[in-house]
Amino acid sequence: MGGKGKQRWWRLSDRRWLSYKYDQEDTPREFLCPVLGRLMFDPVVVSSGHTFDRTSVQVCKDLGFRPQLPDDRTPDFSAVIPNIALRAAILNWCDKSGATKPLPPDYYAVESTVRALMTDSGRAAEDPGFRVSEKELLRAVSDHPPAPLSRASSELNQRYNHNLYYSMSSEESVIANSPPLPACLSSPTSLSNSSEIISDEAPSSASNSSSSLSGDEYYVAQFEKLDSFDQEQAVIELRKATRTNEEARVSLCTSRLLSALKPLVVSRYAGIQPNATAALVNLSLAKVNKLKIVRAGFLPLLIDVLKGGFEESQEHAAGVIFSLSLEDDNKTAIGVLGALQPLLHALRTGTERTRCDSALALYHLTLVQSNRSKLIKMGAAAALVGMLNGGELASIVVLVVCNLAACAEGKAALLDAQAVETVVGLLRHGSELDEATQENCLAALYSLSQGCLRFKGMARNAMVAEVLQGVSERGSERAKEKAKRLLEVLGAGNEDEMVSSEEEEEEELEVGLSRPRHRAGKGHLGAE
Repeated sequence: MGGKGKQRWWRLSDRRWLSYKYDQEDTPREFLCPVLGRLMFDPVVVSSGHTFDRTSVQVCKDLGFRPQLPDDRTPDFSAVIPNIALRAAILNWCDKSGATKPLPPDYYAVESTVRALMTDSGRAAEDPGFRVSEKELLRAVSDHPPAPLSRASSELNQRYNHNLYYSMSSEESVIANSPPLPACLSSPTSLSNSSEIISDEAPSSASNSSSSLSGDEYYVAQFEKLDSFDQEQAVIELRKATRTNEEARVSLCTSRLLSALKPLVVSRYAGIQPNATAALVNLSLAKVNKLKIVRAGFLPLLIDVLKGGFEESQEHAAGVIFSLSLEDDNKTAIGVLGALQPLLHALRTGTERTRCDSALALYHLTLVQSNRSKLIKMGAAAALVGMLNGGELASIVVLVVCNLAACAEGKAALLDAQAVETVVGLLRHGSELDEATQENCLAALYSLSQGCLRFKGMARNAMVAEVLQGVSERGSERAKEKAKRLLEVLGAGNEDEMVSSEEEEEEELEVGLSRPRHRAGKGHLGAE
């Protein structure tokens, strides 16, 4: 050991550091994580071809750190692939050698180790002769514990009022001052207590820093700092700056800022992750930013947050995906990148805001046939039909059902899930439904009836005729028109009258569907 005293301790090839982490000298080097110096629990291969423990990769990505490897190369963490063969080899070696099998590394312990590497690698770069003993290494770790940060949860806009959905005449296209904003979008006049405290203390330092740095440079510099408090303060400032200012949303949404913001979106700190995802919601409201955010690689991160982030972060993640789904060029990409299953899960289990934005995202995404097919294969039909049995979300979920009914496989899956009986049950309580929801239920039934010989029998079993008769007498003009058309379908003696071409089917869906409309008013912002 003594002969290696002049080597830099932070170089990952240093046997001293490795032996500190793992004392077994006969352990094959390829079984050791280059960052932790211990047997890998879940080895993964990164884009550069190197192998690390998965937790080490996650921590390095979260902190924006890339260590120097023994081959003098810098690893690329942009993608990870599980190395199942190596994991099996490690476990087999443990069985044969009697070594203890590796346990899952603790995230925060790994984070402390990586932070120590980051700090001292900077020192060594300044002084090539710099060397730290094991005691100093331990002291450096203890000097950088995860700081207890405030949770910057904001007072958010009032939830969607589903009674604000307007119906339209068949000649009208979608008319709205703006698309509905994500339910997680915070009010321009209200901030959380922690945000207020931080922002009240921050102006002097922020103004001093921004005097020398322009545009996105200040935020990028703050995000790349190692101090979590600085990161939290800066991301809250970004959230405030982009809350109501459309110009700021456009000017600040640069490639540099998006790249620096990515690690914060998946940060483990309760004061950083929710504010980072909220800032991303604000940035996504500008139409010119929607495609840019998807291309910057945020979708996999948002999916991770939606699956296991803080509760507020999940609300914001659903809001971002909904906002991005409004852009036609994003719809297919969002489905391909795997957002449909997490959205469907969030629709069933999330908070009211998460569920609302997840439902709206699914509605916009299922306007594309490829996404409809993916959802059907996931078994979404039964889940969606189950959500129609009451609840505030029925008015949005029925829109997704309408979209799925536009394709043959969706129609079959919905009929198998007893969609006819469920939708008719909703219409029986027509007095409790707003006009748009009632009309969309009728549109769903009409879509299900087209080209489907099973529909008549199922509709008669559900006694739909008497329900339609009541709607044709007491419903809105559009509802009356749709009810009469359905009655004609049910009364037709010739089955051929039920069959229409695919083009007619799509046209009926486009004309007959009452889409959500957002009423702009006090406390709401125009997103586009």
